[in-house]
Amino acid sequence: MSILIKSATIVDSKSNLNFKKKDILIKNGFIVDIADIINTKSENKIILDNIHLSRGWMDTSVSFGEPGYEERETLSNGLLTAASSGFTSIILNPDCNPPLDNHSSVEFLKRKSLNTTTDIHPVANLTNNANSSDLASLYDMKLAGAVGFGDYKRSITDSSILKIALEYTKSFGGRVITFCQDEFLSKKGVLNESIFSTELGLKGIPDISESINIYRDIEILSYTGGKIHIPYITTSKGVDLIREAKKKNLDITASVSLAHITFSEKDIPDFNTNFKIIPPIRTESDCNSLKEGLIDGTIDYLTSMHEPFDIDHKKVVFDDASPGSIGMESMFGLMCNQFTLEKTIDILTRNKMIFEIDDHPIEVGSKANLTLFNPDKNYQFSDKHILSSSKNCAFLGSKLKGVVYGSINGDKFTLNKLWT
Repeated sequence: MSILIKSATIVDSKSNLNFKKKDILIKNGFIVDIADIINTKSENKIILDNIHLSRGWMDTSVSFGEPGYEERETLSNGLLTAASSGFTSIILNPDCNPPLDNHSSVEFLKRKSLNTTTDIHPVANLTNNANSSDLASLYDMKLAGAVGFGDYKRSITDSSILKIALEYTKSFGGRVITFCQDEFLSKKGVLNESIFSTELGLKGIPDISESINIYRDIEILSYTGGKIHIPYITTSKGVDLIREAKKKNLDITASVSLAHITFSEKDIPDFNTNFKIIPPIRTESDCNSLKEGLIDGTIDYLTSMHEPFDIDHKKVVFDDASPGSIGMESMFGLMCNQFTLEKTIDILTRNKMIFEIDDHPIEVGSKANLTLFNPDKNYQFSDKHILSSSKNCAFLGSKLKGVVYGSINGDKFTLNKLWT
């Protein structure tokens, strides 16, 4: 199969083709020619308005539902949504039932993406049945394709479990993923603890519930060695702690979610359950610190923290609603509002090898792993732009800059039906 992309502006700060307009010819999944004009006949020709392309994007925290919660999202539609939103690689959370705590369950998810444009890289559960007390068969799941180990949005209350996990995973280069929210300080909390949560009569979660856990985890990492990833930093204190840990050359990485750099607690509409997100959206000062951390590299990744929930879990009182918002479809347009195009693409494509995901350059002979987009189209995000099965989205009504045309991964490609 061949694909010819016409007059595409390449955005890749690592390449001497950065911001140059080229034709690109792909055959059997590999780039075979890059030139000003290519007139070769091709089975698939892509000609789109103001088309730009970059290396394929990665999202480090995506939830679907299947297996177990197919009413939220199926793997097939979730992968189609990811590919249409520009992501050729997603790190999939063990947010499913039964938990992802054995070789066969990890292998099942890997197989599901073999013939799709988006590759699944599973995070496996750290403990058996996510029980927080007995380590799962981590090395066996690593062999099946797991790129990290953590019990999804469950803090490790037993410090000895984290110590043992870090010591054990050192033997095979595994990365432990720790959700940093103190279980007792955050109990029954639904918003950031502040005057706003008090005015709404809702129990808050203080910022120290995050920083206390981060400090503990860094201390244990410093003692044991190993690799650790903290998936959702939300506070200025958290950014400072990560920055200091990196200065000590600890192998620590971190991410922040799209919602936490887009909104502050002042932006949350009264009792809109789409804004019930855990960990909670914090202050404007925290939001600014998170952006600075992303720009200077203290925070390694920005994630959509895509969490679909069907209407039955959202159309209830705020206290009882399931926490989470979908975000893959709106991620690029929201990022272009806040960063330069070059920085946006840098954030979406950087540090793939930390999770052992191949980073394919845009050059002749390389595997085609590309995202196609138009960075200049302005529009207002609405229900019609949602491709996910669940529609719980905090970003509805936002003014976005930039649309995604689709993605290419080897000999497979997906075009976004909304824009192509």
